[in-house]
Amino acid sequence: MTITPTEFPEVLLIQTNVYQDDRGWFMESFRRDLLEQAVGHNINFCQDNQAKSSYGVIRGLHYQMPPAAQSKLISVASGIILDVVVDIRKDAPSFGKHITVELSSESQKQLFVPRGFAHGYACLSQTAVVSYKVDNYYNKATEASIAFDDPQLNIDWQLPDNKIVLSEKDKSHPIFANAQHFELNQSLYD
Repeated sequence: MTITPTEFPEVLLIQTNVYQDDRGWFMESFRRDLLEQAVGHNINFCQDNQAKSSYGVIRGLHYQMPPAAQSKLISVASGIILDVVVDIRKDAPSFGKHITVELSSESQKQLFVPRGFAHGYACLSQTAVVSYKVDNYYNKATEASIAFDDPQLNIDWQLPDNKIVLSEKDKSHPIFANAQHFELNQSLYD
């Protein structure tokens, strides 16, 4: 397993080792010790989520505010997604910037998104099944969001406009300037 920082040093790209033979393949899909070593603190995932999407579906941009902020470990069980991460930490050098990473079942790459970042993804294949671990339970009272088509963020979702599919909830998110943001000096891992 290889863990490397992305353009946002706190957001980590994880490449699993896949061992293949005539029976199929095997991989360690999660190693807590290696992830904790890379992030420099304990990770206590408490909930696993899965979502199946069709081509053109965009989910996001979502996050939870403290005290229920969440780190996420995202992987793709089938298909291809464009994963998008936005830095929402005020006064961070990368505040208001985003990165995109293609994740697929074929590459077996994973993405660790720490607290303090918004997250979303677009389904680029006919269907995709996304699995993700979180280190805090879902809390409706602390959920927050940003519009996927925010003009300031200017995210290229790699989808034609007429193929984008959104939930009613995802159609009504605020723009980045009006969204809730994290304080950079907040302790996010108490």
